Amino acid sequence: MSVCAVIMAGGTGSRLWPMSRAGYPKQLLPLLESTTMLQSTFLRLADIPVESSITVCGEEHRFFVAEQLRGIDVQSTIVLEPEGRNTAPTIALAALEKEAEDPVLLVLAADHVVQDQQEFTDAVAAALPLAESGKLVTFGIIPTAPHSGYGYIERGDEIGKGYWVKSFKEKPPAALAQNYLDSGGYYWNSGMFLFKASRYLAELQNHRPDIVSACRAAMDAKARDLDFVRVGNIAFLECPSESIDYAVMEKTKDAVVVPMDAGWSDIGSWSSLSELSQQDDNGNTVIGDAKLLASENSYVRSGDKLVAAIGVNDLVIVSTKDAVLVASKNAAQDVKQITQELMNEARSEWLFHREVYRPWGKYDTVDAGERYQVKRITVNPGAKLSVQLHHHRAEHWVVVSGSAKVTNGDKTFLLSENESTYIPIGVTHALENPGRIPLEIIEVQSGSYLGEDDIVRIADNYGRS
Repeated sequence: MSVCAVIMAGGTGSRLWPMSRAGYPKQLLPLLESTTMLQSTFLRLADIPVESSITVCGEEHRFFVAEQLRGIDVQSTIVLEPEGRNTAPTIALAALEKEAEDPVLLVLAADHVVQDQQEFTDAVAAALPLAESGKLVTFGIIPTAPHSGYGYIERGDEIGKGYWVKSFKEKPPAALAQNYLDSGGYYWNSGMFLFKASRYLAELQNHRPDIVSACRAAMDAKARDLDFVRVGNIAFLECPSESIDYAVMEKTKDAVVVPMDAGWSDIGSWSSLSELSQQDDNGNTVIGDAKLLASENSYVRSGDKLVAAIGVNDLVIVSTKDAVLVASKNAAQDVKQITQELMNEARSEWLFHREVYRPWGKYDTVDAGERYQVKRITVNPGAKLSVQLHHHRAEHWVVVSGSAKVTNGDKTFLLSENESTYIPIGVTHALENPGRIPLEIIEVQSGSYLGEDDIVRIADNYGRS
């Protein structure tokens, strides 16, 4: 029986703002290791007999996902959701993509941490016979504390190397969580699953045929777009939003839980990330350029500037180029309320970093004022920005390092370091890096409107409209 890994790489990770943002969420970040969380999830599969994989993500993250998988030499079918519809439809898309082959699907979230890979591998091996026999397996994390932020699974009688699921429990208050821990018969609900594609589709058809119908229509209308599978937008947007727990696992009579003790965490807050991070003798975690004095049990992370903290305790301090978070560890999970306020106020900080990644490289908005904006643009070797024009702004480009191939109106020419060009309003232009090292340019925009939506793309290597 072949195994197909299904990696769910959607979500925004808003509780880890300001590092994680909707445009570049936590699964794309290296929070605990040198690899990103998405990459670590794939590397975790090294000792499991995985023959294929499907990564499901949002359209806005597709190039980041593809680039990160190339970075670890992984080939995966990347299925694009036009909009998030929770886990039941996400897994349905993957199951339908593999319906003809009917493999066992190992369903994992791209933003979880597993510290003991061998224990993870052993738990999957123990669950495979159950999945192959038609059971729907979920992995229950052996609890180490009365955590009230996780759902729980109550186990029943033994079956193979697992247990029948007796019941699923919502996130409990602290006292009830302690009762669950003391009883020894409950596990944290990890959100990881193992089952045959056909069994999942059959159970979903039995309990939520509307989801199957919408997802099947979306897959029937799918189209290949570069390295991606783009599902039918109209059909998928009509799909109800539902979790696999509510849609299938709480209703099926074939749910089985296999215990896992692998140092698992969903890193649902800065506090949980702090618990997993290396700490000094005072219980502090310091990442980046930071100095602490007379401080204890604090998590300080700086990506761009010196941060100094004196006499602080139990704080989370996270600094990025355009935002600083200071929160009590006990209230760190409430940062999601800040991102909601930013969204309501139409501020960009909930969505993008000051440094914004694009499929061709990245740009950093260095300065901005009335009628002008300055960006530092980095173009990867061999990459090209879209052929475009602007109705409201002109641009000056100055090459800082590397070589630039420039299209400016009806002329195409090369620019080297310290050379520049001026692009008037309304003139078609393009920028390309023909060299083998990154191209760095300074772009000075001037005009009456400088928004990113003043881009008319005439041609694009990345299929963007």
